[in-house]
Amino acid sequence: MHKAGDVVLGGVFEIHFFAVFPDQSFISEPQQPTCHGFDVLGFRQAQTMAFAIDEINRNPNLLPNVTLGYSLYDNCVQLGIGFRAALSLASGQEEKVVLDETCVGTPPILGIVGDSSSTRSIAISTVYGLYRVPLVSYFATCSCLSDRHKFPSFFRTIPSDAFQVHAMIQILSHFGWTWTGLLVSDDDYGLHAARTFQSDLVQTGGGCLAYVEVLPWGNDQAELRRIVDVMRKSTARVVIVFAHESHMINLMEEVVRQNVTGLQWMASEAWTSAAVLQTPHLMPYLGGTLGIAIRRGEIAGFRDFLLQIRPDLQHNNSYGNSIINQFWEDTFQCRFAPPPTGWVEAGGALCTGNEDLENVETEFLDISNLRPEYNVYKAVYALAFALDDMLQCEPGRGPFSGHSCGNLQRLEPWQLVYYLEKVNFTTPFGDQVSFDENGDALPIYDIMNWLWLPDGRTKVQNVGAVKESFKGEELILDEDKIFWNFESKQPPQSVCSESCPPGTRMARKKGEPECCFECIPCSEGKISNNTDSMECTSCPEDFWSNAQRDHCVPKKTEFLSYQEPLGICFTTVSLLGTFICAVVLGIFIYYRSTPMVRANNSELSFHLLLSLKLCFLCSLLFIGRPRLWTCQLRHAAFGISFVLCVSCILVKTMVVLAVFRASKPGGGDSLKWFGVLQQRGTVLVLTSIQAAICTAWLVSASPAPHKNTQYHNDKIVYECVVGSTVGFVVLLGYIGLLAILSFLLAFLARNLPDSFNEAKLITFSMLIFCAVWVAFVPAYISSPGKYADALEVFAILASSFGLLVALFGPKCYIILLRPERNTKKAIMGRGIES
Repeated sequence: MHKAGDVVLGGVFEIHFFAVFPDQSFISEPQQPTCHGFDVLGFRQAQTMAFAIDEINRNPNLLPNVTLGYSLYDNCVQLGIGFRAALSLASGQEEKVVLDETCVGTPPILGIVGDSSSTRSIAISTVYGLYRVPLVSYFATCSCLSDRHKFPSFFRTIPSDAFQVHAMIQILSHFGWTWTGLLVSDDDYGLHAARTFQSDLVQTGGGCLAYVEVLPWGNDQAELRRIVDVMRKSTARVVIVFAHESHMINLMEEVVRQNVTGLQWMASEAWTSAAVLQTPHLMPYLGGTLGIAIRRGEIAGFRDFLLQIRPDLQHNNSYGNSIINQFWEDTFQCRFAPPPTGWVEAGGALCTGNEDLENVETEFLDISNLRPEYNVYKAVYALAFALDDMLQCEPGRGPFSGHSCGNLQRLEPWQLVYYLEKVNFTTPFGDQVSFDENGDALPIYDIMNWLWLPDGRTKVQNVGAVKESFKGEELILDEDKIFWNFESKQPPQSVCSESCPPGTRMARKKGEPECCFECIPCSEGKISNNTDSMECTSCPEDFWSNAQRDHCVPKKTEFLSYQEPLGICFTTVSLLGTFICAVVLGIFIYYRSTPMVRANNSELSFHLLLSLKLCFLCSLLFIGRPRLWTCQLRHAAFGISFVLCVSCILVKTMVVLAVFRASKPGGGDSLKWFGVLQQRGTVLVLTSIQAAICTAWLVSASPAPHKNTQYHNDKIVYECVVGSTVGFVVLLGYIGLLAILSFLLAFLARNLPDSFNEAKLITFSMLIFCAVWVAFVPAYISSPGKYADALEVFAILASSFGLLVALFGPKCYIILLRPERNTKKAIMGRGIES
């Protein structure tokens, strides 16, 4: 089919299904092959190119003042015929092409639309690439054609098989189908798709294949029975099939025989629209199928153009008119007389040429599902827009050598390739058309769904699209329209293992695909707050995992609090002890003139009571949340208070011994060293030493609050670290030294002849004091956190009460309850007044 023009575009289409090659053995002249089996849809695709060129010629905004022509060839579905047609288009026929002596001028064709087969496109592009003649295919999908080094001038308006696989994986990911089966045909189409699918599935992490089976050619019942048995036993509910209609027909017969239901089928573009499978017999099994289909488009005015086709009875023997006449014969089941030479007779009545296409039911006029035709339409427009961009080039600003531009008089095909690579336009249907660096158009597929209607009819409906734009891959689905062939009317679940909820991590099962796993709860202190987490993450230092292990919560804090029972008890006892000291002090002040108070060194007794009050009160510094000032003050206050207390006791003991020694002959001088000033000075010096120890400790290595997480993983124990262990040991050791010295002196004076010998009380009190603190040290070392503070508070209170009761209990008893014994005579007895 030819049409003259200023610029001619070529086309190679499938007009016939079969070709018969004559025997050349005894023929001197080569004979043309005979084509038969008219392909109505292939003829419609060729007419699409003719319509697109006619539409462009009528468009004043595209290629003004340039008329496009076309030269269309039939490949008869044969590599040899299609290859020869492409070479004829590129080189021209000798009787029609005349070049001047310099071999310059407009080439026979600027580019070709075709071929529909990947095999033929590979062969044609291998040659065309040498001369940079553009070939724009509308149906060749092999991803190998994206190799720009081998095919530098190849372009296509249909997505490659690689994107079809990507589209499938997008749909699987959308519905969460991570456990699927894959069936492929035993040919390049299926096996290449299987390799690409497995590779891309691993790269994207979109799931795993439960099985991969190759469908046999022919009706191999044993192999089909084995494959269907694998499908039936598998837990995968989704089956993906890259195969042809013939494979599916044989497979479905076995599926029906074994009654394998409950599967969600996913179809490749090879059988998505196969009407032979959409039967009431198979729809109980195939209903709800999701499939990938070539993008459907709408071409305004195309049907009216097709209705204008008429046979030419005057030039019936020309090639183009013979094809139109064959279309007429095939459509109306008639024949022209005489039939064209070389064609098989159509039979039936004679054709008049006046038959009306409107009155015949033919898929030729059904333009509701234009898919390959839409790709042809886009391919023609891509060549036209590239040529238009080239002709709009301003001289001196061109992209070629010396900033030159291409022109019709000296046009070369490689110049058109340059502009094809940069073409970018939008079709009236709203699809963007441009080519990437590999010559592939922005890919787009329709997603089809097999709808099984209540009346038994079937319908293949469009439910979405998968496309790739400059923003990346995009999946558009109208889920409300999708028919699911399940009782729930919801998408099925197809997973090897259920998703691991937050709080767990995935652990792969040994020897099984990565989609098969177990859910292991996160260990304490670790969480996972996402579904299907591979690892559990540790909580920050001050946080701990909750019971569900799905988020971190602040750790519980632990310290000796005023609100807890133990803290309340200690606070009460401390205040009680302080109150008792105050009461005893009041009693001693009130009865300060009585012999009992005066005989026991009243000033030291007052100092002792005040120091005991401080001992009781300092225990409160160990209760409550540790802060810097409480940590620094607690041990200093404790150390100084107890040294003051023990110093008073030590001086009291020394006074008792001095008095007894003075009562003996020649011992009068001993009292001059223990006057009031000397007693005060001794207490002050001994206490100052402790104050100096505390000061040095605080300056060199001050105690400080510390958050301890070693005792409990889920708790923060607030405690005061001593800073310097040496300082703490020296502080306690100094108190212990004074206490032991007091105990020894009191023990030596316990049998002095006095009816009320205070040395006995001091001995007993020091015994209690030393016993408490000796027991305290190992217990303190082995007790963690707040229990160490509790032990120290207990030791302080116990030793303070021990001193208070042992030293002042008997005296208060006599003062308050036995006043008859509170006399100078009763106190002195056989002894002497102190």
